[in-house]
Amino acid sequence: MSDTRETLRDQGFEPSLHARWYLDENHYAREREDIFSREWLCVAREEDLSKPGDHRIFDLQGQSVLLVRNGEGQLRAFYNVCRHRGAQLCAVADDPHGAVLRGGVLGGRLIRCPYHAWTYDLDGRLVNAPFMDEQEGFEAGDIALHPVGVACWGGFVFLNLQPEGAPDFSAHIAGVDQRLIRYGLNDLRTGPVLEYTVHANWKVICENYNECYHCGPVHPELCAVVPAFRERGGADLDWDRGIPHREGATTFTATGETSRASFPDLDADEQTRHKGEMLLPNLFLSLARDHVAAFLLHPRGGGLTDISCRFLFASDAMTQPDFDPSDAVDFWDVVNRQDWAVCEAVQRGMGTRVFDYGALSPMEDWSLDVRRYVTERTGLDEQGLEGVSLTEE
Repeated sequence: MSDTRETLRDQGFEPSLHARWYLDENHYAREREDIFSREWLCVAREEDLSKPGDHRIFDLQGQSVLLVRNGEGQLRAFYNVCRHRGAQLCAVADDPHGAVLRGGVLGGRLIRCPYHAWTYDLDGRLVNAPFMDEQEGFEAGDIALHPVGVACWGGFVFLNLQPEGAPDFSAHIAGVDQRLIRYGLNDLRTGPVLEYTVHANWKVICENYNECYHCGPVHPELCAVVPAFRERGGADLDWDRGIPHREGATTFTATGETSRASFPDLDADEQTRHKGEMLLPNLFLSLARDHVAAFLLHPRGGGLTDISCRFLFASDAMTQPDFDPSDAVDFWDVVNRQDWAVCEAVQRGMGTRVFDYGALSPMEDWSLDVRRYVTERTGLDEQGLEGVSLTEE
């Protein structure tokens, strides 16, 4: 054990992961393989693909994935690559040569390769390969696109790049599904979406979300609505029950109020308290009585993370002629930008030669979840070295 870690523990802290976990591209490459290629990743809402033939292309850590709704209304996902010669089935951008290639999902029924016109149905089965029926031994029915795992919960769509060895999805959402059951997530619909690019490691962002020791110094507007966030550095927050707003406030807006009705099935606590959940590695949920802010993280490198913040509302609220979500969206945008700014400051600071470990205070105990998550899945200890740490947590 390093002297720094011994000193931190003697002073009542827990050491964070070593700085190399946040800065070293080799460590990020290890995470790409051991976490992002194996875990369930949230990528969309079911409403994004509402009818048969609707499809989306996702870049999951350099792997192009096609998500499509089939004729029976089920979601299917495949690697976006033809089984013949490896051409991408669906273009992900305009061709730089100006060529128009006839491929992709055609007519809402078939997936056609632009190269030799091999064609698949929306379940990934090969249904036509021109002139190959004359080839002895060729059976189109024996060939199918490489599958990607698909699972849905609360209206969210999750993908897994290695479905044959994917973790049990029910374990992935265990506990969260019951804690949030009264919010009716399946029935909510997406309103505005805010897109951010943050120059910080994805774990810095997760650790920041998972504690409120920073809320007093960083989020004055937020703490004016939820004073509990700054009391004793957030040490006494009861996330299972929810965090109370100040008297007279019931939601996450600058005033703490809104004209939108509450979700109909909430209990008395949920009518006046804020809840938050994190489903590692890439989904955060912040829940108020009238809206949900869902954060989808898409790491693009050791020090770069794209974040999509989707605002979910009751569908009947969105159909009202006076529906205006800006009270929630504008408030969240202020809070989000404060978080991204301080996360980038952490990322820059960790790059100095004198920094090795951060000090996790008792108010930041929840951030140990992130340390535990990455060390268990990579087999590296908190130093970023081979061999699981023997540290008691």
